Amino acid sequence: MKATQVKAKIISNQRIKENYWHLEFESAAITKNASSGQFVNIRVQDGVQPLLRRPISIHAVGGKKIKIIYEVLGPGTQILSERKKGDFLDVIGPLGKGFDCRKTNKPVEAKNILIAGGIGVAPLVFLAQKLKSTKPVVLIGAKTKKQILCVDEFIALGCKPRLATDDGSIGFKGKATDLLKTVLEQTKALALFSCGPKPMLKTIARIAEEKKINAQLSLEEHMACGIGACLGCVVLTKSGYQSVCQDGPVFSGRELIW
Repeated sequence: MKATQVKAKIISNQRIKENYWHLEFESAAITKNASSGQFVNIRVQDGVQPLLRRPISIHAVGGKKIKIIYEVLGPGTQILSERKKGDFLDVIGPLGKGFDCRKTNKPVEAKNILIAGGIGVAPLVFLAQKLKSTKPVVLIGAKTKKQILCVDEFIALGCKPRLATDDGSIGFKGKATDLLKTVLEQTKALALFSCGPKPMLKTIARIAEEKKINAQLSLEEHMACGIGACLGCVVLTKSGYQSVCQDGPVFSGRELIW
Protein backbone atom coordinates (compact mmCIF):
# COMPACT_ATOMS: atom_id res chain seq x y z
CA MET A 1 0.00 0.00 0.00
CA LYS A 2 1.26 3.46 -0.86
CA ALA A 3 2.02 5.72 2.10
CA THR A 4 1.61 9.48 1.99
CA GLN A 5 2.56 12.35 4.28
CA VAL A 6 -0.33 14.70 5.00
CA LYS A 7 -1.45 17.53 7.22
CA ALA A 8 -4.55 15.98 8.72
CA LYS A 9 -7.24 17.98 10.48
CA ILE A 10 -8.34 16.72 13.89
CA ILE A 11 -12.09 16.10 14.06
CA SER A 12 -12.16 15.04 17.70
CA ASN A 13 -9.73 14.02 20.45
CA GLN A 14 -11.41 12.73 23.58
CA ARG A 15 -10.58 10.68 26.64
CA ILE A 16 -12.41 7.33 26.72
CA LYS A 17 -11.48 6.07 30.19
CA GLU A 18 -8.41 5.85 32.40
CA ASN A 19 -5.44 6.94 30.22
CA TYR A 20 -7.04 5.85 26.93
CA TRP A 21 -7.93 8.40 24.27
CA HIS A 22 -9.85 8.31 21.01
CA LEU A 23 -8.69 10.59 18.18
CA GLU A 24 -10.33 11.07 14.80
CA PHE A 25 -8.78 12.93 11.90
CA GLU A 26 -9.49 13.45 8.22
CA SER A 27 -7.35 12.23 5.33
CA ALA A 28 -8.81 10.91 2.09
CA ALA A 29 -5.33 9.92 0.89
CA ILE A 30 -4.74 7.61 3.85
CA THR A 31 -8.23 6.11 4.04
CA LYS A 32 -8.09 5.27 0.32
CA ASN A 33 -5.13 2.93 0.83
CA ALA A 34 -5.56 1.76 4.43
CA SER A 35 -6.05 -1.88 5.34
CA SER A 36 -6.71 -3.44 8.73
CA GLY A 37 -3.59 -4.01 10.78
CA GLN A 38 -1.65 -1.08 9.32
CA PHE A 39 -0.62 1.99 11.29
CA VAL A 40 0.05 5.71 10.98
CA ASN A 41 3.14 7.57 12.22
CA ILE A 42 2.22 10.87 13.86
CA ARG A 43 4.29 13.94 14.70
CA VAL A 44 2.48 15.02 17.84
CA GLN A 45 3.41 18.71 17.43
CA ASP A 46 5.43 20.99 15.18
CA GLY A 47 9.07 21.57 16.01
CA VAL A 48 12.01 19.39 16.96
CA GLN A 49 10.74 17.92 20.22
CA PRO A 50 9.72 15.23 20.65
CA LEU A 51 12.08 14.03 17.93
CA LEU A 52 10.34 10.78 17.04
CA ARG A 53 6.88 10.28 15.63
CA ARG A 54 4.40 8.07 17.44
CA PRO A 55 3.29 4.92 15.57
CA ILE A 56 -0.38 4.14 16.29
CA SER A 57 -2.52 1.44 14.70
CA ILE A 58 -5.52 2.35 12.59
CA HIS A 59 -8.58 1.67 14.70
CA ALA A 60 -11.37 2.29 12.19
CA VAL A 61 -12.01 3.94 8.83
CA GLY A 62 -15.15 5.59 7.48
CA GLY A 63 -15.30 7.79 4.41
CA LYS A 64 -12.42 10.26 4.70
CA LYS A 65 -12.12 9.77 8.46
CA ILE A 66 -9.58 7.70 10.37
CA LYS A 67 -9.89 6.77 14.03
CA ILE A 68 -7.10 5.78 16.38
CA ILE A 69 -6.99 4.80 20.05
CA TYR A 70 -3.90 5.53 22.11
CA GLU A 71 -2.77 5.34 25.71
CA VAL A 72 -1.09 8.28 27.38
CA LEU A 73 2.18 6.81 28.66
CA GLY A 74 4.80 9.54 28.26
CA PRO A 75 5.50 13.09 27.09
CA GLY A 76 4.72 12.36 23.43
CA THR A 77 1.27 10.88 23.96
CA GLN A 78 0.58 13.49 26.66
CA ILE A 79 1.17 16.22 24.04
CA LEU A 80 -1.07 14.35 21.60
CA SER A 81 -3.88 14.25 24.18
CA GLU A 82 -3.71 18.05 24.44
CA ARG A 83 -4.26 18.64 20.72
CA LYS A 84 -7.64 20.15 19.93
CA LYS A 85 -10.40 19.83 17.35
CA GLY A 86 -9.39 21.84 14.28
CA ASP A 87 -5.64 21.41 14.88
CA PHE A 88 -3.55 19.78 12.17
CA LEU A 89 -1.30 16.76 12.61
CA ASP A 90 1.62 15.76 10.41
CA VAL A 91 0.79 12.12 9.62
CA ILE A 92 2.49 9.47 7.47
CA GLY A 93 0.45 6.46 6.47
CA PRO A 94 -0.78 3.90 5.96
CA LEU A 95 2.36 1.99 6.94
CA GLY A 96 3.28 -1.65 7.40
CA LYS A 97 1.73 -4.93 6.36
CA GLY A 98 -1.76 -5.57 7.68
CA PHE A 99 -3.97 -8.63 8.12
CA ASP A 100 -4.66 -10.81 5.10
CA CYS A 101 -8.41 -11.40 4.88
CA ARG A 102 -8.48 -12.98 1.43
CA LYS A 103 -8.76 -16.60 2.56
CA THR A 104 -11.01 -16.15 5.56
CA ASN A 105 -14.50 -16.35 4.06
CA LYS A 106 -14.93 -20.14 3.88
CA PRO A 107 -15.93 -22.63 5.15
CA VAL A 108 -18.99 -21.01 6.69
CA GLU A 109 -19.14 -23.52 9.54
CA ALA A 110 -15.73 -22.37 10.79
CA LYS A 111 -15.16 -19.07 12.55
CA ASN A 112 -12.56 -16.35 12.41
CA ILE A 113 -11.49 -15.65 15.98
CA LEU A 114 -10.14 -12.24 17.00
CA ILE A 115 -8.18 -12.12 20.26
CA ALA A 116 -7.27 -8.76 21.78
CA GLY A 117 -5.05 -7.97 24.73
CA GLY A 118 -5.29 -4.51 26.30
CA ILE A 119 -4.75 -1.64 23.86
CA GLY A 120 -4.18 -4.34 21.21
CA VAL A 121 -7.94 -4.32 20.73
CA ALA A 122 -7.68 -1.11 18.67
CA PRO A 123 -6.76 -2.52 15.22
CA LEU A 124 -9.12 -5.46 15.59
CA VAL A 125 -12.18 -3.21 15.23
CA PHE A 126 -11.01 -2.29 11.72
CA LEU A 127 -10.45 -5.98 11.05
CA ALA A 128 -13.94 -6.81 12.33
CA GLN A 129 -15.28 -4.26 9.84
CA LYS A 130 -13.60 -6.21 7.05
CA LEU A 131 -14.77 -9.60 8.35
CA LYS A 132 -18.27 -8.48 9.34
CA SER A 133 -20.01 -10.85 6.91
CA THR A 134 -18.29 -13.86 8.51
CA LYS A 135 -19.56 -12.96 12.01
CA PRO A 136 -16.20 -13.36 13.73
CA VAL A 137 -15.81 -14.45 17.34
CA VAL A 138 -14.25 -11.65 19.38
CA LEU A 139 -12.33 -12.19 22.63
CA ILE A 140 -11.12 -9.17 24.60
CA GLY A 141 -8.73 -9.53 27.51
CA ALA A 142 -7.31 -7.07 30.04
CA LYS A 143 -6.06 -6.96 33.62
CA THR A 144 -9.30 -5.42 34.90
CA LYS A 145 -12.66 -4.22 33.54
CA LYS A 146 -11.40 -0.60 33.61
CA GLN A 147 -9.02 -1.54 30.78
CA ILE A 148 -11.61 -3.25 28.58
CA LEU A 149 -12.13 -1.21 25.41
CA CYS A 150 -14.28 -1.14 22.26
CA VAL A 151 -17.08 -3.48 23.38
CA ASP A 152 -19.83 -1.23 21.99
CA GLU A 153 -18.03 -0.87 18.66
CA PHE A 154 -17.86 -4.63 18.17
CA ILE A 155 -21.53 -4.95 19.12
CA ALA A 156 -22.41 -2.30 16.52
CA LEU A 157 -20.68 -4.51 13.93
CA GLY A 158 -22.87 -7.47 14.88
CA CYS A 159 -20.26 -9.21 17.04
CA LYS A 160 -20.84 -10.56 20.54
CA PRO A 161 -17.53 -9.97 22.30
CA ARG A 162 -16.55 -12.26 25.14
CA LEU A 163 -14.48 -10.68 27.88
CA ALA A 164 -11.66 -11.96 30.08
CA THR A 165 -10.02 -10.16 32.99
CA ASP A 166 -7.11 -11.26 35.13
CA ASP A 167 -8.94 -10.22 38.30
CA GLY A 168 -12.34 -11.53 37.26
CA SER A 169 -13.93 -8.07 37.56
CA ILE A 170 -15.91 -8.76 34.37
CA GLY A 171 -16.43 -11.82 32.20
CA PHE A 172 -14.16 -14.86 32.28
CA LYS A 173 -11.58 -14.84 35.10
CA GLY A 174 -8.19 -15.42 33.54
CA LYS A 175 -6.17 -14.61 30.45
CA ALA A 176 -7.62 -14.10 26.99
CA THR A 177 -5.59 -17.13 25.95
CA ASP A 178 -7.33 -19.25 28.59
CA LEU A 179 -10.67 -18.10 27.22
CA LEU A 180 -9.44 -18.94 23.73
CA LYS A 181 -8.74 -22.53 24.78
CA THR A 182 -12.29 -22.82 26.08
CA VAL A 183 -13.73 -21.36 22.88
CA LEU A 184 -11.71 -23.73 20.71
CA GLU A 185 -13.25 -26.69 22.53
CA GLN A 186 -16.65 -25.53 21.27
CA THR A 187 -15.88 -23.76 17.99
CA LYS A 188 -14.20 -24.79 14.77
CA ALA A 189 -11.67 -22.09 13.96
CA LEU A 190 -10.91 -20.95 10.44
CA ALA A 191 -8.14 -18.54 11.48
CA LEU A 192 -6.87 -16.66 14.52
CA PHE A 193 -6.12 -12.93 14.45
CA SER A 194 -4.54 -11.21 17.41
CA CYS A 195 -2.87 -8.08 18.71
CA GLY A 196 -1.54 -7.56 22.20
CA PRO A 197 1.42 -8.19 24.51
CA LYS A 198 4.16 -10.49 23.26
CA PRO A 199 3.61 -13.22 25.92
CA MET A 200 -0.03 -13.47 24.81
CA LEU A 201 0.92 -13.67 21.14
CA LYS A 202 3.53 -16.33 21.89
CA THR A 203 0.89 -18.46 23.61
CA ILE A 204 -1.54 -17.99 20.72
CA ALA A 205 1.16 -19.02 18.24
CA ARG A 206 1.73 -22.21 20.26
CA ILE A 207 -2.00 -22.99 20.46
CA ALA A 208 -2.37 -22.40 16.72
CA GLU A 209 0.55 -24.70 15.96
CA GLU A 210 -0.83 -27.45 18.18
CA LYS A 211 -4.28 -27.26 16.60
CA LYS A 212 -3.06 -26.64 13.02
CA ILE A 213 -4.83 -23.30 12.72
CA ASN A 214 -3.47 -20.35 10.77
CA ALA A 215 -2.67 -17.41 13.05
CA GLN A 216 -1.91 -13.81 12.08
CA LEU A 217 -0.30 -11.87 14.90
CA SER A 218 0.21 -8.11 15.09
CA LEU A 219 3.33 -7.26 17.09
CA GLU A 220 3.69 -4.26 19.36
CA GLU A 221 7.27 -2.99 19.19
CA HIS A 222 8.99 0.33 19.86
CA MET A 223 9.63 2.04 16.51
CA ALA A 224 11.80 4.96 15.47
CA CYS A 225 11.60 5.68 11.73
CA GLY A 226 8.51 3.59 10.92
CA ILE A 227 9.73 2.81 7.39
CA GLY A 228 12.32 0.06 7.94
CA ALA A 229 15.42 2.27 7.65
CA CYS A 230 16.72 2.35 11.23
CA LEU A 231 16.30 -1.39 12.02
CA GLY A 232 15.20 -0.47 15.52
CA CYS A 233 12.20 -2.81 15.60
CA VAL A 234 13.58 -6.03 14.12
CA VAL A 235 12.32 -9.44 15.22
CA LEU A 236 13.67 -12.90 14.48
CA THR A 237 11.69 -15.01 12.03
CA LYS A 238 12.35 -18.22 10.12
CA SER A 239 13.34 -15.97 7.20
CA GLY A 240 15.86 -14.08 9.33
CA TYR A 241 15.52 -10.71 11.01
CA GLN A 242 12.61 -8.60 9.77
CA SER A 243 11.41 -5.13 10.74
CA VAL A 244 8.03 -4.87 12.44
CA CYS A 245 7.30 -1.50 10.85
CA GLN A 246 7.81 -2.63 7.25
CA ASP A 247 7.62 -6.44 7.10
CA GLY A 248 4.91 -6.39 9.77
CA PRO A 249 3.40 -5.50 12.12
CA VAL A 250 1.33 -8.55 11.15
CA PHE A 251 3.22 -11.84 10.87
CA SER A 252 2.21 -15.46 10.51
CA GLY A 253 2.44 -17.25 13.83
CA ARG A 254 4.39 -20.03 12.10
CA GLU A 255 7.09 -17.59 10.94
CA LEU A 256 8.00 -16.00 14.25
CA ILE A 257 10.84 -17.32 16.40
CA TRP A 258 10.13 -16.49 20.02
